[in-house]
Amino acid sequence: MRANSGSPQRPSTSPSPGAQRRQELRQQRRADRLRHGWRFLVYSALAAAVGYGLMRQGWMLRNANQVEVSGSALVSREQVIEAANIRFPQPLLALQPSELSRNLSDSLPVELVRVSRLMMPPRLRIELKDRQVVARAERRQAGGLAQGFVDQRGAWISERQTHGLASPGDSSLKVLGWSERHRATIARLLEVREDFQGGLREIRFDPEGNLWVTTGNLGAVRLGLEDGQLDRRLLALLHLNKNLPKKLGSQRPGSVDLTDPDQPELSVGSTPRPASANPGTAPGNVAIPAVPPRGAQ
Repeated sequence: MRANSGSPQRPSTSPSPGAQRRQELRQQRRADRLRHGWRFLVYSALAAAVGYGLMRQGWMLRNANQVEVSGSALVSREQVIEAANIRFPQPLLALQPSELSRNLSDSLPVELVRVSRLMMPPRLRIELKDRQVVARAERRQAGGLAQGFVDQRGAWISERQTHGLASPGDSSLKVLGWSERHRATIARLLEVREDFQGGLREIRFDPEGNLWVTTGNLGAVRLGLEDGQLDRRLLALLHLNKNLPKKLGSQRPGSVDLTDPDQPELSVGSTPRPASANPGTAPGNVAIPAVPPRGAQ
């Protein structure tokens, strides 16, 4: 017999059941990821198409009845629509609540504006709070003097903005020389307005920026420039407005200067002079009641 020569043959190998199963799982996961990816793309496209269709046709303001306006006794729905420049039909989602709020606050005599979009059914809700007109006002501008009003915060209100108001403003108080930089000062004076015995009749800023007020008891009072001492001057003014008329008797001050609240100046007649703490020190001088120290009531 002849013996077989050469290397022995290796037995053929096949994947184990575990390895084959792992390979099948990997292929299945790849197929699932591909299927989920296509499904996501299809759903996204459908959602975008539906959203675009709703924005263009579904969530649409078609007439003024879909604009709800509440909270104002002065402003009508028609005025709001005109001020907001809304044209029908109008896609609801194209309206930006924050931008609408700013535009309405600038155009209408309102203190507060809240705008919200409601989807079911589509409508626009606008809540307003009226500004309270407290005084007539006048300001200088390029074309001359403009007449208007101010609210409790010292903000300007034009005559156009008060259209429809039965009796806007309080004619017993006027603000002259209004400008935006004086708003805080005007608001502070309006806060203490009710504390003036005899009434606060006029708030005036001269061309140099000096603040003057006119009260029923004292007449014209100069408070000077806006330099951070307004509260000290108001304390002195309220004190003198209450007590000085008792010292003057039948006399009436020509003017009072509180530019320096620690050294008020009073004119009785035509010549201003420092007011003396001792009525006997100079003929014609009037004793000014001592101004309480800062912080005193």
